[in-house]
Amino acid sequence: MAPQHRTSEPRTFDDLVAEGVAVPTDGWDFSWFEGRATEQRPSWGYAVSLAERLARASAALDVQTGGGEVLDFALGRAPKTPVLTVATEGWPPNVAKATELLRPRGTAVVAAPEDAPLPFADGAFDLVSSRHPVTPHWTEIARVLQPGGTYFAQHVGPRSVFELVEHFLGPQPEASLSDRHPDRERAGAEAAGLEIVDLRAERLRIEFHDIASVVHFLRKVIWMVPGFTAEAYEPQLRALHERIESEGPFVAHSTRHLIEARKPVR
Repeated sequence: MAPQHRTSEPRTFDDLVAEGVAVPTDGWDFSWFEGRATEQRPSWGYAVSLAERLARASAALDVQTGGGEVLDFALGRAPKTPVLTVATEGWPPNVAKATELLRPRGTAVVAAPEDAPLPFADGAFDLVSSRHPVTPHWTEIARVLQPGGTYFAQHVGPRSVFELVEHFLGPQPEASLSDRHPDRERAGAEAAGLEIVDLRAERLRIEFHDIASVVHFLRKVIWMVPGFTAEAYEPQLRALHERIESEGPFVAHSTRHLIEARKPVR
């Protein structure tokens, strides 16, 4: 999310909600949030680091690429690109958006459900990447990596943005703490035969400056409040709007971890 510069024009609750509802949600571009929300970025600079690894790869796969924005940036930043670059995506609107964005870079986008086996041969890639996959399928990642190949990704951590989630859904079970925990993902990667090279986690500040940004965020990041609609959650939205108006930005925290794993050479 981009730096804040709020407008001074007052708008009603209904106006702001309608604005948040009207914004298209396809792709993974968050530029609309400029002036409405801010998000601290992880210190490791994932997209720039991915560009460095793409420059050293011969065959690369980006899993769950979204609208292709991060891969497009990294390919554009890389001094040299792989001979073969492929991306997968499961949501049809994003498949179309990613294809339009990545085709000019010679990158094929393959429509593949998130929970299905990867439609590629064993050992097809020396680099597999992903930014915020819904679930990392470690056995499939290990299968398509060449011996000596690398998985490089930024994952969403446990209880990310849960201050916002719990405003709408109430307290969530403690079991959710472990769902995306880095230690659990380390264990999953190692069980699939990968060796962890790097694993770092950070907790990062998010501020929502108006209720339109909250509405759009929950429509775009659909797993935060499953089945979210502005109509169904009108009382919670109105209460949060009044809180923002009286107290200032609503503060939440995202959790992210960087993970780099290597397939051993046997």
